[in-house]
Amino acid sequence: MDEKLRKLKDWIAECDNIVFFGGAGVSTESGIPDFRGEKGIFTAISEYGYRPEIILSHSFFEAHPDIFFQYYKKNLLYPDAKPNDCHKALAKLEEMGKLKSVVTQNIDDLHQKGGSKRVLELHGTLYRNYCLKCGKEFDLDYVTKDEGITRCDKCGGIVRPDVVLYEEGLDERTIEEAVHDISHAQMLIVGGT
Repeated sequence: MDEKLRKLKDWIAECDNIVFFGGAGVSTESGIPDFRGEKGIFTAISEYGYRPEIILSHSFFEAHPDIFFQYYKKNLLYPDAKPNDCHKALAKLEEMGKLKSVVTQNIDDLHQKGGSKRVLELHGTLYRNYCLKCGKEFDLDYVTKDEGITRCDKCGGIVRPDVVLYEEGLDERTIEEAVHDISHAQMLIVGGT
């Protein structure tokens, strides 16, 4: 066994309050590309005429919901993606009582699908959606059943994913919980970011 891996294993054995902080690199093994990667940026520019960061901004969403939804439904949704070894290992550590929380920048729900219970989603999730007009909540199946802008079946308002777009602030409660968990951890493992 590699010396660094052995040392990590020893540290994990010694700790009972571990927090994992992760990003896109955790989910690339599950087949979800990092949209900031060359392929993601070039695809967005050539297909939509804008960089992903522009398309996924609050002001762009309001000005061009048709392009936003086209990009979102074609490039961000991977409902068939499965949790990989990292997701499963973190869930096992949580089950053992060692891992206290997962703080993630990912919006793909793979930590939960992998078995983790305490997941703090800094950027929200694509698996929760809500109507901007009446607040009714919708699952991903509702959003993906039709192409184009998703509309509420109750009031006709636009149904958007419960994610933090560029130009929007992070959820205050989620930030507070993440800061609390990280600042009280014996060990912080950072991966994929």
